Amino acid sequence: MPEILQMIVEKYNYWLYIVLMMIGLYAMISKNNLIKKLVGMNIFQTSIILFYVSIGYKINATIPIIKNGHGDGHGAHGLVIHTADYINPLPHVLMLTAIVVSVATFGVALALAVKIYQRYQTLEEDEIRMRLT
Repeated sequence: MPEILQMIVEKYNYWLYIVLMMIGLYAMISKNNLIKKLVGMNIFQTSIILFYVSIGYKINATIPIIKNGHGDGHGAHGLVIHTADYINPLPHVLMLTAIVVSVATFGVALALAVKIYQRYQTLEEDEIRMRLT
């Protein structure tokens, strides 16, 4: 049993992402207010972004910049590359793009919520649905 507890403690960040994801999913499904649904969507997106950034992390790794590339006799043009020593920048770059998309989506959704409120004088999903029928 202590091995399972140790595994849970070592992977605490994954448990945090799961909790954040479930909070966001709960808000998107259970709340009737459109703003609360949007905030839940934003929490869900943030948890996914944090998850991808964390899986792109390596202990004792550096950024992929080649050092001492001036003909020290190792390989082509003197470059020594050990891929295990470098962090893959692709997940981080993709998550930067996801952050931009997330902010843009949230902004457009808030603008739509303002228009819905101006037209129906409410942000409650049930009341809007009743007025549409």
